[in-house]
Amino acid sequence: MRYTLFVAEALIYNKKIGLDYEILETFEAGLELFGLEVKSIRARQGSLLGSHVTIRGGEAYLIESNIPPFQEKNTPKEYNPRRNRRLLLTKEEIFKLASLEAKKGLTIVPISVYSKGRKIKAEIAIVRGKKIHDKRQDIKKREVEREIRREFSDR
Repeated sequence: MRYTLFVAEALIYNKKIGLDYEILETFEAGLELFGLEVKSIRARQGSLLGSHVTIRGGEAYLIESNIPPFQEKNTPKEYNPRRNRRLLLTKEEIFKLASLEAKKGLTIVPISVYSKGRKIKAEIAIVRGKKIHDKRQDIKKREVEREIRREFSDR
């Protein structure tokens, strides 16, 4: 399954997702953010590396994502850029994610954060970690495709 968004459309993108994980299914979720976080995301500041999604008490949370304050001097002192952010999903989607997360070897990670109209959305995916030999095969395949494109562009 390919990503539903292109990197150019995303405000924040998890660059290592394709290398480290095999994507099984994707979901779109709203994000519950502070105003200063919205401004920061629209300025393309932040990182999704190392972040993941957990389900607690019937709600989904984005854990360990880093969204720095937009203006450092106007930020409250108690602001934590790595705080847990609630994801806005339907009950059916949360139940499905919780049941799939319980399976061994599956996890939920964010792929990207993007704007859809005036709203900020996150694309999350159920993934399975790749083994080292799978990563090597992907790198080899990418290099072969790059060589083929070079040969055709020269002609």
